[in-house]
Amino acid sequence: MKRSTICLIFEILTVFVLLSGQIPAQEENVVVGVNASMGSQSAEQQNIILAELHVAGVHFIRTGITPDDKGVDFARRAQAQGIHILWLVQLQYRPGAPSRTWPNAFNVWGGPPLSAADPDQFRRYFEPLLAQLEAAGVTLAGFELGNEINSPMFNADFSLPAENPSRSKEFNLGDLSHDPEAQQVARGYLQYLKLLAVIKDVRSRSKLNQHAAIVGTGLVFDEAPEAPRTSRLDAVSASATLDFMRAHGLDDLVDAYGVHTYPWTNDPGNPAAAAGRRERLQKYVLAECRQEGNADGKPCWITEWGIPNHDASCPPHETNQIALVKETRTNLQPYIAQKRVLGLFYYAWLDSREGFAIYRCDHLTETGHLGLAPF
Repeated sequence: MKRSTICLIFEILTVFVLLSGQIPAQEENVVVGVNASMGSQSAEQQNIILAELHVAGVHFIRTGITPDDKGVDFARRAQAQGIHILWLVQLQYRPGAPSRTWPNAFNVWGGPPLSAADPDQFRRYFEPLLAQLEAAGVTLAGFELGNEINSPMFNADFSLPAENPSRSKEFNLGDLSHDPEAQQVARGYLQYLKLLAVIKDVRSRSKLNQHAAIVGTGLVFDEAPEAPRTSRLDAVSASATLDFMRAHGLDDLVDAYGVHTYPWTNDPGNPAAAAGRRERLQKYVLAECRQEGNADGKPCWITEWGIPNHDASCPPHETNQIALVKETRTNLQPYIAQKRVLGLFYYAWLDSREGFAIYRCDHLTETGHLGLAPF
């Protein structure tokens, strides 16, 4: 797309939207958005994507904000398009912390272990960056700290390979107190809670974002825990992670739990397969989600969900993908009506690796229209 055309579109849209920095109301009190990571792109590339998002009627995106003037300007430009950010906040670690190398034989991300997360370093990163965002007039949809910390993919406290490579496992709540590897993961969970406490403290003194939601890290769910594990990596169940952190004060620090779900794609249209997906969503993914104000837990934001489509043609063939997205939305509807689910972010606007992109062939796909439609 040529720069002159897209910049003109962007400038015209900005004029109309700059006058209002308020977060738009959502039907059924559910925030509907899309994952749209843009931190590594140029301002011109960001403007192109923001204009496309605006034209598609997207009001919320889940993305990081780089801790510099470019990041603040990106958030300001997104808001000028009527797009508010669920800020995927980066963890910060103590100086000199060990770091897992990447790439590696297990195809997991590198970086320090969660147990090396440092609340003082985090405050020095988070507090001034939020102050800069507020000085630019940015109102956020919320804060989500870290990503999938119950998975070895994003948490270097897990052993590589599994503690027992011939019999990897998904740790339960008891393991977090008794198993050596799981105990190390639990130490990271305690550090994570300290960083959440910093977010809550800084937010309490915010002028523009005092009511922006604090969402716990999006947890990944194993929807077939009874099946033999084929991975050589251990994990901690999402339920055990929530139970452990709730016992150590999580519910005093967050407004919602973050969860991720990628429904199985077998046999679209088959009633038995559909019933299995509905049951797994209830049993494994949303069982911990409570209504707002419930003393026994918090509601959930589903900060990643989606159905892949590996067809690369233009236009893409979407029949099965559309059927499964419709089915998933139907399955989610009761939880939204009960206000047990307050946020939904489709994965993803762009995705060059795993086939989840809903912006393809220079337009929003039918799947995208459906996935981002109000409830």
